[in-house]
Amino acid sequence: LKEVFQHQEFRPFQEEIIYSVLSGKHSLGILPTGAGKSLCYQIPGLMLPGVTIVVSPLIALMSDQMKGLQKRDIKVAGIFGNMRPEQIDIALDNCKYGGVKFLFLSPERLNSFLLKTRIEQMEVSLFVIDEAHCVSQWGHDFRPSYLNIQVLREWHPGTPCLALTATCTPAVKKDILELLNIPKATVFQGS
Repeated sequence: LKEVFQHQEFRPFQEEIIYSVLSGKHSLGILPTGAGKSLCYQIPGLMLPGVTIVVSPLIALMSDQMKGLQKRDIKVAGIFGNMRPEQIDIALDNCKYGGVKFLFLSPERLNSFLLKTRIEQMEVSLFVIDEAHCVSQWGHDFRPSYLNIQVLREWHPGTPCLALTATCTPAVKKDILELLNIPKATVFQGS
């Protein structure tokens, strides 16, 4: 927290979520915008061996998070948009052999057989589902590929999953836990 991110103290629920993730538990963090949800996966991602895979529907948000980590000399990769196959191959090689700590993906990429094969071969320490409310609110209509996120759990069944969102009704919370196949996840909910 202090050395890499230059923060002196945690915001509410950050530390609890981080400890939950580090202890290997599936977790759901429901924290307001600006509460520091990204640190809840970035700190454990740096502490754990292997790669943390972050799935988000918002490419601009992923890009900002990648730039922020790169400014801190943390190796990251992203697979989204109109990347050429050779660019994807290089990014995945870097995740397996090149010390990449964070791999950012759009949910549509989870339909790729190449991605499945390569992720199955990686040491994956944590799955992060950012904007997790989209699984419920948008997944059925706006981004149907978001409903395919549970395949990550099939590829690495022992890897903990952290779902993060700023908005969540009780029905959406239930949907998130069921659709991500983490029904017994520890839930942390801010105001």
